Amino acid sequence: MIPVFGNPILPADEYIPDPEAHVFGDRVYIYGSHDEFNGNMYCENDYVTWSAPVTDLTDWRYEGVIYRKDQHASPLNKGKPYMYAPDVARGPDGRYYLYYSMADSGVLSVAVSDNPTGPFDYYGDVKDKNGKVYGDSPDDYFEFDPAVLVDDNRIYLYSGSGQKANEKNGHPVVGLFVRELGADMITAKTDPNIIMPADDDRFSPNFFEAASVRRFDENYVLVYMSTDLTGLHYAVSSYPDKGFVHQGLLHSTSPNLLNNGLSSDDAHLIENNHGSLEKINGSYFIFNHRHTNQNHFSRQVVADKVERRSDGSFCETEFTSNGLRQAPFDETGFYPAGMACNLVNYKVPDNGPYVTQETVMGMPTSIVKNLTDGALITLKYFQFNEDKAMKLIVRGNATGELMVSQSTKDGQPIQTIVPLDVYSEEWIDLDCLLAGLNDPYGVTIEFAGEGAIDCQSLMICASFH
Repeated sequence: MIPVFGNPILPADEYIPDPEAHVFGDRVYIYGSHDEFNGNMYCENDYVTWSAPVTDLTDWRYEGVIYRKDQHASPLNKGKPYMYAPDVARGPDGRYYLYYSMADSGVLSVAVSDNPTGPFDYYGDVKDKNGKVYGDSPDDYFEFDPAVLVDDNRIYLYSGSGQKANEKNGHPVVGLFVRELGADMITAKTDPNIIMPADDDRFSPNFFEAASVRRFDENYVLVYMSTDLTGLHYAVSSYPDKGFVHQGLLHSTSPNLLNNGLSSDDAHLIENNHGSLEKINGSYFIFNHRHTNQNHFSRQVVADKVERRSDGSFCETEFTSNGLRQAPFDETGFYPAGMACNLVNYKVPDNGPYVTQETVMGMPTSIVKNLTDGALITLKYFQFNEDKAMKLIVRGNATGELMVSQSTKDGQPIQTIVPLDVYSEEWIDLDCLLAGLNDPYGVTIEFAGEGAIDCQSLMICASFH
């Protein structure tokens, strides 16, 4: 059975982190790094892209490999053979330019194509007006995670790092900086200008890495990962190259951290974040990534709609299971447990539930493994006005009960106890009634008892027959 569309927004076996979403023509394209399921290092795979019509953000199409690691031809490749987070822009000449950095090299490289889907060809390394490549000298600032903005035919390239630990790569770490490029999209017209100095204070939302820049009306909006590791923050300026002022948190895949770990609002693995804010068909969307498989190297793209206030600022956006649907789930069907936007284990935080990938009914599927006593998962949001039958599909060796809670934003939760006595390596069904509610609600499944279970999916039907 085909699962209902939600977060993550791409198939369960696709691992694209660091997503940069760009509208070119009548389609939106996702560019990013490319992880491996159960990988051993960041960004092990070649770049690929997916696209969707701007009028239907549930209809994603795989466009294939657009650039391979073995195409990188720079003589200054001092790093590992992995391509870190890229960005893509359409140049004044109508061609598409892909900016990237080989892992830990401190050099930004460029590839070019006539089409947003590639294939891209190696073009060169970013250099100064005298032809010297940035990163060739130990005095050059350390940089990676490039972001590029083409603004009224002026080209701005943002890069840098806020992690002093990156000085191990042989270059000073100074923060986020910008330089203007010439029409060739690779030669700098200006020297690097620091716009967010490095300040590795883990209790403040300073620049850590992962810059992404857009212009909306007369505002330049910078999205970045913060040093306090709370998620994606944003800053705004009236200029593309100075004056950025922090505005707040925009999106987090682990917001329970903000509540000292006491909130059940979320607990995906805390690690890096990298994303982008894009205006698509008149609405704004934040693209981010989540971590899976109990490691840092199998990340998947997620997205949620962002509301913009009348003063031009953006509201902090909740991480949901709904993703780009822009509405609660309201259809019967197969909801993989890996769509959970909440994963919490109060008692064993380092050994709690986690999302991973398995083949279910011949399809790669995101499941949740290792729910132990006190662990819970939540999918948000559903909206069924009438009662529905729900089958929880689980396996494991456990005895106890599952507390199934339906919680609206303002009302008291409706709770149902499902007795649990499972000793099976095969998937089995547990029946539970979902009460009809007029307001959107989250469904939380909390385990109390002994042992551990895995949860494959929630199957929502009109009845149990």
